[in-house]
Amino acid sequence: MNSPPLLNVISCSCLVTSCKMASGVEIAVPDSSHEESECSTASLKREDRLRKFRELHFKRNEARKLNHQEVVEEDKRLKLPSNWEAKKARLEWELQVDEKKKECAAKGEDYNRVKLLDISAEDAERWERKKKKRNPDPGFSDYAAAQLRQYQRLTKQIKPDMENYEKQREECGEEFYPTSNSLLHGTHVPSKEGVDRMVEDVEKQIEKRAKYSRRRAYNDDADIDYINERNAKFNKKAERFYGKYTAEIKQNLERGTAV
Repeated sequence: MNSPPLLNVISCSCLVTSCKMASGVEIAVPDSSHEESECSTASLKREDRLRKFRELHFKRNEARKLNHQEVVEEDKRLKLPSNWEAKKARLEWELQVDEKKKECAAKGEDYNRVKLLDISAEDAERWERKKKKRNPDPGFSDYAAAQLRQYQRLTKQIKPDMENYEKQREECGEEFYPTSNSLLHGTHVPSKEGVDRMVEDVEKQIEKRAKYSRRRAYNDDADIDYINERNAKFNKKAERFYGKYTAEIKQNLERGTAV
């Protein structure tokens, strides 16, 4: 009679076990602690990869945000005028000057004298040369050139009133921009503020003209034969009237051959 399959398997396994024990060979049994350590190592690696991925994702978002901000700032800069940086520096400088003037006025000091204390001689000479180069004074040539210089100087001082300008443009409508068929001549009546401003400007011109004296260029190579400004003016006046009569005596004194 045949034995069942399960009994055959059990008997075979018992036979193999007895044979191995007899031969002195150890049987390898799976270690559960080793499997747990491998699982924990894999989970740690997975968490480390996820952490690095999150960091890269965060850095990518941060870089995207910074790039967008830079693009917006660059677009703003491109839309600004080409000389915006110079204008901005000029406005900041004017604000600093106004604050300095207020401080000097509160202390009862003269702003021009306080300002000169912070300026070195080299800077003053450089600014003076730059000023002469930018606005040279060619002197008087004819009345037309003098009138043109006066006109340019006055137009630079004009500060337009944009509110009044817009108001007049709305009142006149299309006639604000005259053509050959427009009849606006003599219809404009200046305001009292405009008349007062014109009177004040004319009075300033009269006062400036009264203090004006012809500017004379200083010659660095000229001989210094004076001890102060008053003596220099007297020497120039004496040279103008008596220079041609005393030229020989002066040359003899300079050579040391005077009798």
